[in-house]
Parts: sequence; structure tokens; C-alpha cells
Amino acid sequence: MSLLEDLQELKARAIAEVDKVADAEQLEQFRVKYLGTKGQIKQAMGRLKEVPKQAKPAVGQLANDVKAAIQMMYDRAKSSLGPSGGDKPLTDVTLPANPLNIGRPHILTQTINEITEVFARMGFDIAYGPEVEDEWHNFIALNIPDSHPARDELENFYITPKMLLRSQTSTIQTRVMEAGNPPVRVIAVGRVYRPDTVDATHSFMFHQVEGLYVGCGVSMADLKTCLDQFCKGYFGHDVRTRFRPSFFPFTEPSAEVDLLFHKSDGSTEWIEMGGCGMVDPNVLQAVKYDPEEYTGFAFGLGIERMAMRKHNIPDIRLLFENDVRFLRQF
Repeated sequence: MSLLEDLQELKARAIAEVDKVADAEQLEQFRVKYLGTKGQIKQAMGRLKEVPKQAKPAVGQLANDVKAAIQMMYDRAKSSLGPSGGDKPLTDVTLPANPLNIGRPHILTQTINEITEVFARMGFDIAYGPEVEDEWHNFIALNIPDSHPARDELENFYITPKMLLRSQTSTIQTRVMEAGNPPVRVIAVGRVYRPDTVDATHSFMFHQVEGLYVGCGVSMADLKTCLDQFCKGYFGHDVRTRFRPSFFPFTEPSAEVDLLFHKSDGSTEWIEMGGCGMVDPNVLQAVKYDPEEYTGFAFGLGIERMAMRKHNIPDIRLLFENDVRFLRQF
């Protein structure tokens, strides 16, 4: 019998046998018989040297086709037996499923959501603005003169002489006032940038929440009540606040707001949370508000500082290191 006829008969036998394969052991026997290193395909290939020269191309092509066909038969049979080879399932479907690793908001995102929710209950809208800011909104409109140290190149991330990464979210307040008339009651939340040396309490990038309320008859008493109610709403009703005189170019009078925290050892400590004050008349004039008709208050609080105090986090760097062991606690 010629090699050509042998190859055709070989393919027919393989077709007949592969249909009878019922388990992984029989499939392996099929593979060894036909596709193994000493299998029938290998033996048939070895007989090509016996084929006349003029017939070798056709016979060689048929040999390759038969090999490919049998390989396909094997692959299909293996697939039909499943990943376990037809013996038993790899997974016991009666067992409980593995627990899913469900994500959650970052601790800073949680803090921002909690802060905005408290202020929303107090009637404040939320405003956003660009992080790359111009000199007008970051300094001039906030009554910060050219000679003020806050405008120094060493205290800011300047991109051009007139553009910089915003150093405070107060820039959003000026944009809000430029866009509409009083009354205005908003909070502005976002990242700010200052070239501080990174340590346990400082970072070159952090988050602030700024508040602004401008209307008729707004007073310092309104400011103190607002911040006191916010601190009780966020930290708990047993929190005490105090206000210390201070100075900011964009508020007059100005104050620092402190919170009294109870430590685990039973002692207490006053912690500064941010600055506040009555909006300076020059700021109102810069946005075309009449300071004879309108007054307002503004405040700025550090979000990282509030998160650290509420959750007893000792180092601000933990908030940005993305250590899952730390983040899973919140």
C-alpha cells in the first residue's frame, strides 16, 4: 500500500477512534498513538524518503494536513472533557464562594463627603474652581499686596510670573462672587499647593475647605455660630471651640479657630483647625460688591488636619502612601 493510501486510512482510523474517547486516560492513549514522538504520524513522516521525487510535494502536503486534522481532533476532544480532563470538577460548587475584595472611598474622600454633608445641612452650596490659578484670583482680589511674603517665589509653585498652582481655595470664593450677586453662601473644596517640607504634619499638597457667606447684616456672631455648629456636627457635641485674634489680608477682623480634644490618657489639648474672619471691604470691592450694603464672613479649614484629629492619625504621610493595610481601617 502506498504512503498516500496509508495517510488516508490513518486519518479515517483516527476519526473513528476519537469519537470513542470517554476520559482523560483514553485521550492520552489517543495522543500517544497518533501524535507522540513514536506515533503513527511520526512513522508516516519517516516514509517520505521512499516517495518518488515528483510525488513528494503532494504526499508531504497530505501528511501535514492529516497531522493537523488529528491534532484538531485531539484538541476538540480535550476541550469537550473540560479543564479537569473529564474526571471530576476542579471546583466544588457546593462550597461557599470566596469573599470579594470590595473597594471603598479613600479616607480623604470620606472626610470630604462628611464635611460637605454637614455644611449642606446648614444651607451651603458647593463650588469648585481651577487648580492652576492666575495672580488676580490668588492674590490681588484677596487683598494680598505685592510686598506680602505670601507672594514670594519660595512660598508658591509658580508656572509663569502670573500663573501658579493655587495656594488656597479662597480663589474659588472670588470666582463665585464675580459670577453672581449676594446673598452668597458656598463652601469650596479642593487641593492646594505650597512648597512646604514634608513631615508628620506638613505636605506640599493638601486639601482645604473654604466657606463664604455674604449678605446683609452678616456678623462675627454668625461666623462663630456657624463654625461652632459645624465642629459639633462633624466631631461630636462634646467638642469645644475657641477663637483667637489673628491676621489675614482678606479678612478683618480675623481669628484662628481651635478645638479642644480629649486625649486617650485623660488630658485635653487645644488644636488649631484653621483661620476665619469677616471679609475685608477691599475684597468685596474687588468683585464689585458694595461694602456699605453687604458684609460677610469666610473661613478655611484643613481637611487632612480634621481627618487626622477625628481618626487619631499621627502622620499626614499615611494619607498619601496608599498602604492598603492602613486604608482598610476606614
